Amino acid sequence: MTQHAAVSPETGAPQAPTFRGANTHIGVFDSGLGGLSVLRALHKRLPLADLTYVADSGHAPYGERDDDFIAARSTQICDHLIAQSVDAIVVACNTATAAAIHLLREAYPHLPIIGVEPGVKPAVAHSINKRIGVLATPSTLASDKYKRLIEMHARGATLVSQPCPGLAKEIESGQLDTPALRQLVERFAQPLRDANVDTVVLGCTHYPFVAPLFQQALGERVTVMDTAQAVAEHTARLCARTSGQHPRASGGHSSAGTLSFCTSADPAHLATVVANWLGVQCDVSRLD
Repeated sequence: MTQHAAVSPETGAPQAPTFRGANTHIGVFDSGLGGLSVLRALHKRLPLADLTYVADSGHAPYGERDDDFIAARSTQICDHLIAQSVDAIVVACNTATAAAIHLLREAYPHLPIIGVEPGVKPAVAHSINKRIGVLATPSTLASDKYKRLIEMHARGATLVSQPCPGLAKEIESGQLDTPALRQLVERFAQPLRDANVDTVVLGCTHYPFVAPLFQQALGERVTVMDTAQAVAEHTARLCARTSGQHPRASGGHSSAGTLSFCTSADPAHLATVVANWLGVQCDVSRLD
C-alpha cells in the first residue's frame, strides 16, 4: 500500500508520522553524557533535523546539586541554545526536568521545551505482576514531580524506588563496563530482585548506556525500560506542528541532520565518548 504524507489542515506542515525534521534545529542538554541516549533516539527519529547537544559535565552530576543551582545552569544553557536559533529544546535530564522545566517554560513561553521523566505509566501498563522498580538519582526520586507521577500513574501497582547515588558520575568516565560500575549496578539491582519486580524503569538518561549490565543483574525475565524513544516521538509531534512557522537565522545549520556538540568540561573527552557510544566523529566546542 502506498503511504502519503499527512499534512496538518491548520498549518500545512507535515504531521509527526512522516515528519523527519527538515528545517528544524533542536537543542538538547543534560548534566553530562547521559542525554546522548536521547540524542541518539532523536537523530534516528528525525534524521533531517539539526541537533545541538550541550553536556554540562563541568557541573555534573545534577543529582547531587540543589534545585536553585540546577535552575540557574539550565537557564544559562537554554540562553546559549536560543542564541543558536533552535526551534525546540529537549531537557534530556530527569533531574533538570524535575527541578527546572516549569521555570524554563515560564521563561521561554514561545519555545517548545520537552522534558524527560521516569516511564512509570508505560511500566505499569506492561507489568504482569504490577511490581515495578524505578532506578533514578536521589534528587529525581525526592522531587515533587516524581511524587505526582506516582500519584497519577501508579495506582494498583507496587513501586520500588531505588536511588542510585554515584552511578551517573561513574558512567561519566566513559567506560561502560568496569568493576566499579558492575559493583554499583549489583548494589542497586539487589533490592529490586528481592522485591520480585518484573519491570524496571531507567529513570536517568545516563542509565540506558549500562542497560546490558542491569539486564544481566536483574535476569532475563525482567523487562528494562527507558523513555528515549517516547521523548523522540513527542518531540517529533511538537516540531511537526510548528515546522516552517518561524523564520530562522541560519546560524551555520544546514537542516540536514547536522550534529553539533559542546561541553563545560573537556571537549576531547566528549568527542571520545561520542565516537565510542554513538559511532560519530565530531568536533566539540567549549561552553563556560
